[in-house]
This record gives sequence, C-alpha cells and structure tokens, in this order.
Amino acid sequence: MVPPVPLIDFQNVTVERGGRVVLDGVTLSIAQGEHIAILGPNGSGKSTLIKLISRDLYPRLKPEPWSLRIMGRDRWHLFDLRNHLGLVSNDWMQMCTRDYSGYEIVLSGFFGSVGIWPNHEVTPQMEHKAREVMDLLEIAHLAQRNTNEMSSGEARRILIGRALVHDPQALVLDEPTTSLDLHATHELREILRKLAANGISIVMVTHHLPDIIPEVRRVALFRAGRVYCDGPKDQVLQARPLSDLFGLPVEVLNRAGYYHVL
Repeated sequence: MVPPVPLIDFQNVTVERGGRVVLDGVTLSIAQGEHIAILGPNGSGKSTLIKLISRDLYPRLKPEPWSLRIMGRDRWHLFDLRNHLGLVSNDWMQMCTRDYSGYEIVLSGFFGSVGIWPNHEVTPQMEHKAREVMDLLEIAHLAQRNTNEMSSGEARRILIGRALVHDPQALVLDEPTTSLDLHATHELREILRKLAANGISIVMVTHHLPDIIPEVRRVALFRAGRVYCDGPKDQVLQARPLSDLFGLPVEVLNRAGYYHVL
C-alpha cells in the first residue's frame, strides 16, 4: 500500500523578512491525522511558520533543493486550501471587533471574509452547517451577539467555528490562549480535546506549555529559526531541552496530561 502523503511537508525551507533570516533550513513533516505542538520562545520563527502554511509568506529561492508541500501539492488556490486547513490566528482576532454577530462570523468562513457582505450568496446548506458547527463548539448562545460585545474566549471559539465550516482536515492554531483568563483557557482546551477526538488534526503553535492538550503526542521545539528538537512529547518536554530552549533552568511537572514549567 502507498502511504498517505503528509498533511504538511517542509524540506530545507528558508524565509527571509526585512533582510533577516527568520527560518533557516527548516525540515518538518506532519502526517494526516497527527496532533502536534510547535513550541518556542518569542522570535523563534513560529509565527513565520504559520504564515508559510497560510501562504501569506513564501520561502526564499536558493540553489540547494527545498520544497514546501501541503497534501502533496506545492501550489494551491487559497480558497481550496481553506477546505483542508482551518486557521485561527491572532490577526483574525483583531479583525473581529466589528459589529458582526457570532453567527455572521462563523458563516463568513465560507467566503474567506470577516462578516457577510452584500455580494455573498448564502445557501441554506451553509446556514445549516454554520449552526451545526456552533452547536458542536457549544456557542449557539452567541449566535446573535456582536463580537465586539464578547469576551476574548468567546470570540476565540467563534473564530474556531469560522475555521471549521469547511470540515477541514486540520485546525492550525496560533497562540490559542493569548489574552484568555483561566476559565476561558480551560473551556478552550476542552473544545480542542473534543475536536481532536472527532478526528480533526490539531497543529498548535505556542510558547506556553499548558496549551498542549493531552491528545498531542508530538512536540517540535523551535529556536532561532531552526528545529531544535522534535519527537514524542514525553521525551521532548523534559527539563534539559526546555532549559536550553528558553535559556533558564526549569523543572517540568506533568499533571493530568498537561505539562507545566516551574
């Protein structure tokens, strides 16, 4: 049998921004159905990695072989790509402060917009799917509330709904608990666990260990634009590699499947 192509496959990828190399020869392959966390301090290249996946940035051309493929393809129409990868980033969070309802934001995922515009043709099937996703995420009560009246946690779940209306194979999350309080963080983690159990691959980019839900079995550490360490979670999330990664001595505690540094 022919093995399935990777969901995301970076081979020797380099990115330069503002005259500075921010990703340096990165090789990283993520299998379909795999749950993985990309962990690293600020400035390690994590956000650039997200922008590569979303096609907001492109690798630097260079003489040695390199490739960047998603589902085995190196060229995608952006709207087609959204059918496979649902992206939730802090950039989108900043756009959801307008006077759109939660339902409109979720529905707008079909059009790659923020909110529904006059030129959008909304079908009954789209409406049904949007409400189905909101029920799955337990946010149906936010359908008529404007996003500028929501808490950060509520808005984050609305954005996850927006990313899920296409039934993507993977959900790509950029610093998912930024600006969330303890209760909202707990609720978000429970939702992500529910999605992982439903077969959606979770690709989580974070600098915060407790974001990594128990279903994530693999962790890749990024440092200075390179993959510093990549492997099973219980081997990577140890005191020595994390102390080297963050540049200070740490102790690691595993409590109920969640990792914490002390």
